[in-house]
Amino acid sequence: MTPSFYYVLFTVIMIILGLDPGTATVGYAAITGDKLKPEILGFGVIQTSSKTPMNFRLKEIGEDLTEIIKAYKPDKVVIEDLFFFKNQKTIISVAQARGVMIYLTCSMGLDLIELTPLQIKQAITGYGRAPKAQIQTVIQKIFKLEELPKPDDAADALGIAWCGLP
Repeated sequence: MTPSFYYVLFTVIMIILGLDPGTATVGYAAITGDKLKPEILGFGVIQTSSKTPMNFRLKEIGEDLTEIIKAYKPDKVVIEDLFFFKNQKTIISVAQARGVMIYLTCSMGLDLIELTPLQIKQAITGYGRAPKAQIQTVIQKIFKLEELPKPDDAADALGIAWCGLP
């Protein structure tokens, strides 16, 4: 009797969490698959009130993001890097929120990729200066969605996550 050989093809299912940093609104998206066949596990936003002191807003972002990470159990987090802001006050608060996100990612032992808006737009549309509307349309097509993903921050997070897929 000759032995039979079975070849088993193992596919690694990787979950990517994309984050679009902000203080009033943080976009998030959990996806899996690959660049040709991405699958959305969930997406949305973390919102904080402008009436709440910044220290409590950062705490809220951290707590909500911790719950999102526990729910989706991502293997990798892709976060948009700060590139350029017209408003100096805004860049400081967004940088603080980003710091909370990076700290959580690293403290939970997750791989982290940081991409500039230019890199993200280039990967999605082929043009690093693509307008937001074009990006949303391409994201809708990539994920085969019936409607444009909303809100904008969640749509951006889908694109950011997609950039982390193999």
